[in-house]
Amino acid sequence: MSKVERFEDLIAWQKARILTKDIYQVTQQGAFARDFGLSGQIQRAAVSIMSNIAEGFERTYLGEFHQFLSIAKSSCAEVRSQLYIALDVGYIDQIKFNKLLNQAEEVAKIIGGLRISVNKQKHQNNSAPSTK
Repeated sequence: MSKVERFEDLIAWQKARILTKDIYQVTQQGAFARDFGLSGQIQRAAVSIMSNIAEGFERTYLGEFHQFLSIAKSSCAEVRSQLYIALDVGYIDQIKFNKLLNQAEEVAKIIGGLRISVNKQKHQNNSAPSTK
């Protein structure tokens, strides 16, 4: 396994980037585009996922990275919750909902796996500075 040198190399960040793009695309259509509250909130939550992965990766200590991954995973849950609202009020259909929900769940699972890996490294290194 090669060492990840940049946050852009993380699969979690790559998948979060795709999810964010897809969220932006769906929120720019129809009635969803006119609901500035919900569209803005779900966009911010999606951006938060990829931003927290990136910010955490650049932190000095693995414990900090773990914390930022927790925040990113929580933002995945926020996106999922807001997708239910979008479905319930008719902004997206069931097919689009299922696609986006599956993407958000996949990102959350990948982040969860990364959190476990970071936590193991953290305990092995006794929270020594990472060598990124």
